[in-house]
Amino acid sequence: MNSNPLLIPWSGPLGGLPAFSAIRVEHFEPAIDAGIADLRARALAVRETPEPPTFDNTLAALERTDALLQPVLAMYYLWSSNLSSPALREVRLRVAPRLAESRGLVYQDRALYARVRAVAESGDLSAEQARLCEVVLRDFRHAGVQLDAPGRDRVRAIGQRLATLYTLFSDRVLADEEGIVHFVDEGRLEGMSDAYRAAAAARAAELGRPGECAITNTRSSVAPLLTACTDRALRRQVWEAFYKRGDNRNGNDTRELIVEILELRRERALLLGFASHAHLRLSVTMAETPERVMDLLRRVWAPAAAKFEAELAASAALSETGDIAPWDVRYLAELRRRSETACDPDEISRYHQLEQLVDGMFWAVGQNHGWSFVPLDIDVFHPDVRAWRVDDADGSPRGVFLLDPFARPGKRSGAWMTAYRVQSRQDGAVLPIVSNNCNYVKGADGAPTLLSADEARTLFHEFGHAMHGLSSEVTYRSLAGTSVPRDFVEFPSQLNEHWQTTPELLGRFALHRDTGAPLPPELLERLRAARNLSSGFRTMEFLASAVMDMEMHLADGPIDPAVFEDATLTAWGLPPQVVMRHRTPHFAHVFSSDGYSAGYYSYLWADVLVADAAEAFAEVGFYDPEMNQRLMQTVLSVGNTVPPSEAFRSFRGRDPRVDALLRERGMESSVTR
Repeated sequence: MNSNPLLIPWSGPLGGLPAFSAIRVEHFEPAIDAGIADLRARALAVRETPEPPTFDNTLAALERTDALLQPVLAMYYLWSSNLSSPALREVRLRVAPRLAESRGLVYQDRALYARVRAVAESGDLSAEQARLCEVVLRDFRHAGVQLDAPGRDRVRAIGQRLATLYTLFSDRVLADEEGIVHFVDEGRLEGMSDAYRAAAAARAAELGRPGECAITNTRSSVAPLLTACTDRALRRQVWEAFYKRGDNRNGNDTRELIVEILELRRERALLLGFASHAHLRLSVTMAETPERVMDLLRRVWAPAAAKFEAELAASAALSETGDIAPWDVRYLAELRRRSETACDPDEISRYHQLEQLVDGMFWAVGQNHGWSFVPLDIDVFHPDVRAWRVDDADGSPRGVFLLDPFARPGKRSGAWMTAYRVQSRQDGAVLPIVSNNCNYVKGADGAPTLLSADEARTLFHEFGHAMHGLSSEVTYRSLAGTSVPRDFVEFPSQLNEHWQTTPELLGRFALHRDTGAPLPPELLERLRAARNLSSGFRTMEFLASAVMDMEMHLADGPIDPAVFEDATLTAWGLPPQVVMRHRTPHFAHVFSSDGYSAGYYSYLWADVLVADAAEAFAEVGFYDPEMNQRLMQTVLSVGNTVPPSEAFRSFRGRDPRVDALLRERGMESSVTR
């Protein structure tokens, strides 16, 4: 019997659970190699099937080809994102090209392609089967199956090289996040909350510098400081380190990686018959073309720029130096927020206890869909992780949810949802296992972890992804859960943010850390009044990143990333006080995988859908049973079995309108029609 825990079927309740504590870094490489060999053998068996192609012996069989590899990769990607180490990074560099090659060899197989095409053209298919054929045929074409042998070889070689470059990029950015720490005396943290100071002092002690405070080079540590710290020199120091990740002219510099990634993507797109990488990626999205994306970006840019100009003018009076630099924008906006709305972020955070808000998001989905969350005492991959069994309204199990909330060394920055097992019904009911992963600063010495308003929103955002995965009720894994086009996958998650600020939830779960009193209605009104105080800035920093992503992937030749970034944003008219939310040298959405490449706009596209849908909920109430049932039936449960445009129309009764987004952000006076 194989002793590698990654190759042993998951056992235990709920369809089996991973043996997290048995896994070691040395298990990954041999398990991945075994999984790749099994994948190839299964694909060959489908290819050599003597019977004429049918859905069952071709498409259904292809769905099973990664039966051994998929759970191995689930743990591999979990470790890569949450428990990275130097040893694992060496493994990643070795196996990345092998994984890319294995996919290419399957999806470049012309005999397999011919079988799938024959099934698709047979006409004897259910709607879900026809959709699966459509998606799989597209994957074959995008792998280069229709090219001649040299062309297929080149596309496969590009995929292997890109896999290595993505791994290098991710590891270098993580190294700049882990390797840069600012140690300061507590006196320099004037303006920061007691909880922030305590956490910074605890982190410094962990790093061998007791008596000082440590500011790590991650967004969860940097963003609060840029918002509240009165020490302008410290704000600048921290801002520059954070925004120069990957751009420090050291061994972690990413610029040459970016140049090669962009060129390889462009070459691959041209080989596949597309005008650019952007055209290739957008061919399978709701947006469909770069022209439609650029039109949306331009329509929002002008009103956002006008809103930011007004914000800047209002902040100028509060600037002690008379000038406003990028490291001042959030701080001055916070001074305005306190002055104009009496909205103190420290006061707000005292009502945003992590544990209470987790209970609140469970309560909301229970109210709307009848789910319940039962704590599970199971093997987990880190002591901070908690697990729950998710039960449906009738008491039957729907899946497993895990939460990994805190920042730590080896964990990439940001927040994300991971599916360890995806729902399907092809070979009996398979329950999904999903996790949310965040980077909150843990409360010191057992104190509650307090979240800012933005962090609370992130908690509900990621849980929206988890709900999407847990809601899935489809037959085939490739179409299940969040396996939808990139500019639709953010719709459920961003929509779920709206429940976090409903009075029904806040009155029960936004409870004061010291008194237990619920968040007062007048404070909620002040929060709402302050909602759009910086919407121009937030929109502009996002747009800068989305524009750069599109422009880089539409370029018709090699670029110098730094020069191109400056020239592009100058041409678009980005104010000097705004910097890309994710600057090019550390733009992990775009350069750590193909995931959001030519796709960062997706958040804005989804915002249009969300603003429109939220207005529908606001008309009847966010806990309206009929509206929530419609969302479940038309969006959350159907995965990619229907095109996303059709899914949205089924929910809303029409196509989305951008006007709702501009109204939501307080920019309606500048709506471009």
